[in-house]
Amino acid sequence: MAGTGGRNVELKAVTEIKLADAIGQLRALPVRLSDGEPPKILTVHSAVFDVDPYREMFFFPSDTLHLTLFDSSGDVLWTRDLGPGVVPGLWFCPVFAFDLDRDGAEEIWLVDNVNDQHPLGLSGYRLERLDARTGKTTGQWPWPSNPMQPLSHVFRNFIVGGYVRAEPVLVTAQGTYEDMHFQAWLPDMRPRWEKSIAGDAPGARGSHMCPVTDLDGDGTEELMWGERCIELDAGVELFCADRHEYRGHSDVVEPVFDAVAGRWYIYTCRESEQKTAPRVNLYDEHGERVWGAVDEGHIDMGWVARVGEGGRKIASAIRIGEKTCGPDGRFHTDMTEFTFDAMAGEPVELGWSTYRTVPVDLDGDGVHEFVRGRASGDGEVIDCRGERICEIGGAVAMASKFLDAPGEQLLSYHADGTVRIWADANAEDSPEAKLRYGHPYYQANQALTATGYNLVALGGL
Repeated sequence: MAGTGGRNVELKAVTEIKLADAIGQLRALPVRLSDGEPPKILTVHSAVFDVDPYREMFFFPSDTLHLTLFDSSGDVLWTRDLGPGVVPGLWFCPVFAFDLDRDGAEEIWLVDNVNDQHPLGLSGYRLERLDARTGKTTGQWPWPSNPMQPLSHVFRNFIVGGYVRAEPVLVTAQGTYEDMHFQAWLPDMRPRWEKSIAGDAPGARGSHMCPVTDLDGDGTEELMWGERCIELDAGVELFCADRHEYRGHSDVVEPVFDAVAGRWYIYTCRESEQKTAPRVNLYDEHGERVWGAVDEGHIDMGWVARVGEGGRKIASAIRIGEKTCGPDGRFHTDMTEFTFDAMAGEPVELGWSTYRTVPVDLDGDGVHEFVRGRASGDGEVIDCRGERICEIGGAVAMASKFLDAPGEQLLSYHADGTVRIWADANAEDSPEAKLRYGHPYYQANQALTATGYNLVALGGL
């Protein structure tokens, strides 16, 4: 039975580390150095805000991108400066932890550039593998690219991973809005399969989220690439929801699990083709629409979380009029907020704003609390009724269980270069919460927080 939703949360900073003189952007992900050992924490950070490839948001950075691995006590194991050839932006340089060679230690995978003099020189881009224990490079492979596209389209890089009957498969991908390309890798780095989707092909484009899960329960996981479901064994597209009705791009793609029915669903919020209705959708595991809402507009943010009575899942969606992004941060105007019963699609009135919020079950009772932790957020923490718990004073790069402690934790970063890990001193995991934390989907998608806007993707479980 779900609990009280944050009534007794006592949030404390359990770890504090000074990473740099300043932090403008930071991503974080758990990294396992051996089986049975608590994960370390990898941060990907720079003094400048995230550089976006869209020409109206791009700016010339005054700092480089850095990697720092540390443990839960704040002790640094290693740090590395990627140098002037790597643009410090999420879509230029995704970072992912994945044990492809099955030795019990995850490798760190990223997009590097061997040409320090030309940060936009695609010929120097490489898929790079690091030894997570040392930060040293252990392999490089040419990174595919298609230069005959606008700047915003060509620099859209992804690295994800999943399993085919317990066998690991690494997937690299390029593109979001037009042509889209995929390469799957075997443990010895030979190609497993390749796939391309032309810019004029029917069906939806990609997304800023790329969750991986086993939708049909057959032991082979699938990648949700926008509304397209691609199985990892041979790269076969199992479905593309609304293939002949929608050719745009969704900002949010989040798997949602109905524990009662034992079924997966897919929740999406659409950005482009703003006159194509509906803008907010729930699909079943075959790509058939269960419900849709909102007739038009750019839906930029959204999540599914356990907010309702008894932990009932609620879906949030935010329509915006305009978005600006640059050295000073990311901001939105003319916002309209929508909330729905996630399974039925009926409108629900929460009574509080979901703007910049990320769901997190701090006390482990099965009901989510929320932190206004998206980039440029102030770090206000509220319960499921919108009542203020506290404020942590910064944006959040992780909101999940990454410590060996009850409840989920937060990792916040601050302009003065400080990173803090927050935990609830009164947390106690319910049996339902323990099942959720141990689910393969939960474990796998924590590592995607440094690959896409995937901070909210765990709330649907």
